[in-house]
Amino acid sequence: MASTHDHPGEQAADDPIKLIGIRETALSLDEVFRAVGDDAAGGTALFVGTVRNHDGGADVDQLGYSCHPSAEAEMRRIAEKVVADYPVRALAAVHRVGDLGVGDLAVVVAVSCPHRGEAFEACRKLIDDLKHEVPIWKHQTFSDGTEEWVGA
Repeated sequence: MASTHDHPGEQAADDPIKLIGIRETALSLDEVFRAVGDDAAGGTALFVGTVRNHDGGADVDQLGYSCHPSAEAEMRRIAEKVVADYPVRALAAVHRVGDLGVGDLAVVVAVSCPHRGEAFEACRKLIDDLKHEVPIWKHQTFSDGTEEWVGA
């Protein structure tokens, strides 16, 4: 009798990167969640990054994201590293650019894997590497009139 690890559903999918994008319009949790649906996945981890009303002890009034033209290709490169390291059934990542308000979705990533632990680990690796390596910059304007650029 074959072990459960021999089942095709325990392995990474052939083409697990389902959605990668930089968007100028509002992001959709439903779109990302649907993109990573897979009947062989027992665990799906989703991370949502939202615009908060403060940073570094100061109130944030406005926030805008801009990116280098290579940003989407860099997102795909990072996604490819994640699917090489984990048994990913499906992966999706979208990041917003333009002007955003407090509470708006800035980034949504999701990973589905055969088991929850793998899904959590792969999702964390995906968002951490995206944040550190993709050339996307955040411009914050604070309530005291000061401003700051933050980015990869």
